[in-house]
Formats: sequence, structure tokens, C-alpha cells
Amino acid sequence: MCLDNLEKGRARMKIAEVKLEFMQAHINDIPALIEKYKMDERSGVKNICCQYQSKLDNYDKEVKRIDDLRQFDQSHGDYTYICGIDEVGRGPLAGPVVAAAVILPKDCDLLYINDSKKLSESKREELYDEIINRAIAFGIGSIPPHKIDEVNILQATFMAMKQAVNNLKVKPEILLIDAVTIPDISIKQVPVIKGDAKSMSIAAASILAKVTRDRFMVAYDKVFPGYGFVDNKGYGSAQHLDALNRLGPTQIHRRSFIKNHI
Repeated sequence: MCLDNLEKGRARMKIAEVKLEFMQAHINDIPALIEKYKMDERSGVKNICCQYQSKLDNYDKEVKRIDDLRQFDQSHGDYTYICGIDEVGRGPLAGPVVAAAVILPKDCDLLYINDSKKLSESKREELYDEIINRAIAFGIGSIPPHKIDEVNILQATFMAMKQAVNNLKVKPEILLIDAVTIPDISIKQVPVIKGDAKSMSIAAASILAKVTRDRFMVAYDKVFPGYGFVDNKGYGSAQHLDALNRLGPTQIHRRSFIKNHI
């Protein structure tokens, strides 16, 4: 009799109420809700169960992906302070090249960390705050346009990376670096091709570097309006090239980069 009443109670529950129950549930409670409503014949409830089963499957895949990234970092040895390094801004016509160095806790389980280019701007901003809050240490390095012109972009990138490492409050035991090896640095280094897709700490560094540089370019847009720095971040978009020819170069343009465009 009790079971009959329970089934009637479920049947009386509106589909909107079922959806709200799923929406308010923690991800860990979703399997129990799917089990609870799997026998409900209403198409609306079936769709809700299918939708949340898909979300659960994607969540499980993300947990596995993050675990793989974390295991990759730890596969390089029994280190406490593993530092990931990445840079952004080697290609733009204007603005600095920025590097970030990040040391994450070994048990860091922050989901959705990824190559910054694969994330939306809003997701990068969200993860930036999470990484800052969870990191054991992080450092930022930035080399301005005039120095890029003076030493070339590769050397400027190395300089930015060294700055980022030197700005860490904790000395790392090993550096995992996206694709390159930094010259004249005594800490053990491991260059990782496409490292921001393989290493959790490199991916975290790519996010910090990207958000930091994007914020620089948004601020520069207010100082140098008309070039569209908010949108193009200094890269050679059609709007940027048109403004460069109409208005001329600014103080943040890389002279060695724009000589073929004006």
C-alpha cells in the first residue's frame, strides 16, 4: 500500500518540479535521481533523465581527463613542487609577451583546466580565480614590446618565463614547459610538446598567462582607442591593420612585427 501511494505521489509531481529537483541536486546525487525516475513513463521525465545521464557521462569523462593530466605531471618523479610554465602573445603585432608559472597541489582536482585556447573567455576568468586560490604558488612574467624588438620574440619569451619562475614564492623542483627549454636556468626542465593539453600544471599556467595578457590589452584599449585591442588582443585582425595604417603605430606596437604591414 505504501508503495502504491509513493508511485501516485511521483505521478502527481509536475514535470517542472522533477526538473527543478534535478537542477538543485549535487552531481553526486544525480545517479539516485535517475534511478528514482527511470520507470516514469512521461516523455518529459524521460527527456530529463536522458539529459542528466548525458551530463553525468560528460562529468565522468572530465574527472578522468583531469586525473590523466595530474598523473602526467606526477609521472616525472616524486616531486612535491612541480611547476608548469606556458606563455601567450608570441604572435601579436602589439602588446607584451606574458608567461606564467604555476605549482599546484599534488591532489588538485580542479575540473575543466585545459589549454586556454580551448576555453571560453568566461570559463578562463572563472578558472583563473580558482587556480590563484588553489595554487601553492604562481608567478607572472611580462616582457614589453620594445624589449621584444631589441632581443627578438624567442629570447623575450625565455625572459618572461624566467621572470615567472623567479616570481614564485616557492622554489620548484622540476619545470614542465610547453614545447621549449629555458636557457641558463638551474632547475630540472622537461619540455612537453602540446603540454597544455597533457599537463595539468602547464594548462593552468596557460590560463593564467592568457587572462593576464588579455587584461593588459583591455586596459591598453582605453589608452589607445581605435585599434580594437579589446577584441583582437593585439593580433593582426582586419580592424587592427586598418587602424594601424590610418592612425599609425602606438607605443605598444612591436616595430619588428609591423614593418610589413604599414
